[in-house]
Amino acid sequence: MADSLKTFFSPSLVRRLALDLARVHPSFPVNRFVKDACTGLDELELLARGRHIARALAKHLPASYSEAVSVLLRSLGPEHSSDELLGVGMAPFFYLPHTIFVAERGLDDFDVSMRAHYELTKRFSAESSIRPYIARDPERTFEQLRAWAADSNPHVRRLVSEGTRLRLPWAARVSWLDEHPERVIALLEMLKDDRATLVRRSVANNLNDLGKVHPHLLIRTCEAWLRDASPERRDVVEHALRSAVKRGAPEALRLLGYGKEASVAIDDVRISPRRVAVGGRVSIGFVLRSRSRSEQDLLVDLAVHFVKANGRTSPKVFKLKRLSLPPRGAVPLTTSISLAVHTTRKPQPGRHSVDVIVNGRATPIGRFQVAE
Repeated sequence: MADSLKTFFSPSLVRRLALDLARVHPSFPVNRFVKDACTGLDELELLARGRHIARALAKHLPASYSEAVSVLLRSLGPEHSSDELLGVGMAPFFYLPHTIFVAERGLDDFDVSMRAHYELTKRFSAESSIRPYIARDPERTFEQLRAWAADSNPHVRRLVSEGTRLRLPWAARVSWLDEHPERVIALLEMLKDDRATLVRRSVANNLNDLGKVHPHLLIRTCEAWLRDASPERRDVVEHALRSAVKRGAPEALRLLGYGKEASVAIDDVRISPRRVAVGGRVSIGFVLRSRSRSEQDLLVDLAVHFVKANGRTSPKVFKLKRLSLPPRGAVPLTTSISLAVHTTRKPQPGRHSVDVIVNGRATPIGRFQVAE
């Protein structure tokens, strides 16, 4: 994880948290909490820092869970000021220790914890902290989620779809969700036409996750949702099908209108440079030429088979273009592939093959060599 992420929880932020708590609970031991929360903090990554601070909260807040939650909630700052979160950066992560505290300490006090989730998700997100409650008591938790699906606050409604994702990033899997996908779909049905883009995007992400575990249910659901769909709902479906499209799933391509095999040629391939150092970029271009006497609707992607640390390769698909190619027409396409080092992926030396994917069918077009 990048240093800018993990160092967000700095000693100065810990002290700010302590002073917020002392403002509403004067007996809170600011100095002892800061000392415990900061001890060993430098060696930890972001999520581990959140857990570490949450444990310090448990040590110094009132022993009664309901009293501790009352202190936390009274110390909260203002809610999100808009439906979207553009430009807020890392600021909402201030409440990560609060959500971890509720996830780890509150399973035996359902009502108090639900009240905490309701308030916290309007300031950060309770998508991860709600999951232990789904695992412990799915029926009761889903009853609460159904009620929240009709809430006036979009961040509360988003918790319903985001917290029930089968493959929520940075969160533990919940086997009950994998085993009862139809219950998740029932919640998404309530939100698929939500007035907030924030919520609809979350619905699409949930469906995209679900399709990795239950691909046939994804297709069946998207097919139903496309009937008399508004432009907004069609956007939800297209976003939900993105991983299936990248896999070249025929049914997903068919639903989006790209199920017919393309009649095209790929000419004038240019890969430059053919040898590139880690940290550089490769430009890839080609001309897509129609072999058909009729117009073709085409979905064009590019797959680069990245070399992994073990020497094997794994394809990563890059979106290129959707287009209508006229009879005997031709269109030039180009893109640039970064080989920069990221915290989640480091390019490895070796031969990287490149495919052009048109309507789900891959055609090899060349390769480039990555050097140290």
